[in-house]
Amino acid sequence: MNDGIEILDAKQYFEELQRVMVSFPKDGIDQIADTLVRAYDAGRTVYLCGNGGSAALASHFACDLGKGTAYCNGGKRLRALSLTDNLPTLTAWANDSSYEDVFSEQLRNFVQPGDVAVAISGSGNSKNVLNALQVAREAGATTVGISGFQGGEMKSLCDICVIVPSNNMQIIEDLHLAMAHSIFRIVYGRISRRTMTASSAS
Repeated sequence: MNDGIEILDAKQYFEELQRVMVSFPKDGIDQIADTLVRAYDAGRTVYLCGNGGSAALASHFACDLGKGTAYCNGGKRLRALSLTDNLPTLTAWANDSSYEDVFSEQLRNFVQPGDVAVAISGSGNSKNVLNALQVAREAGATTVGISGFQGGEMKSLCDICVIVPSNNMQIIEDLHLAMAHSIFRIVYGRISRRTMTASSAS
């Protein structure tokens, strides 16, 4: 992987991680959390997708959002689904159509206006992710991107796009996970606070 950054020891890696972490703006993270809370309030569904490490993060993030909000003091749950997890459907579309269609064709079955599509791509140029965002936009869903490098083609398809300003894929993926965890904690905190307030008022 030629990313222009030569890492020769752990100290250098973590110094670079810290440098990138403090340099990128955090307001987009808050905007994503706001979007997910609005989707929760409206009973809409959040769909997530990505490839490779981003596929693993899509599954992880969907688990945090869906299961984690189950403990918000008896409140309703956030509807979150990772499009990377249905292997029979994913491989059927890859085999019978194209790997570029594995996420977009799943979305066509379900996505509705007001839903949220979260695309995770280090490069921002994965064709199957771009196709999913396009289908989501056409359906009236809010589109969210989590990317790296310069954001790639994904930027133009997203209502909100947070870009980790690095050319090192491992640094990008480290911070994507941190972003996902921060978004979950914000969403969880806001939902919990409101349900606790409602319980104490009653």
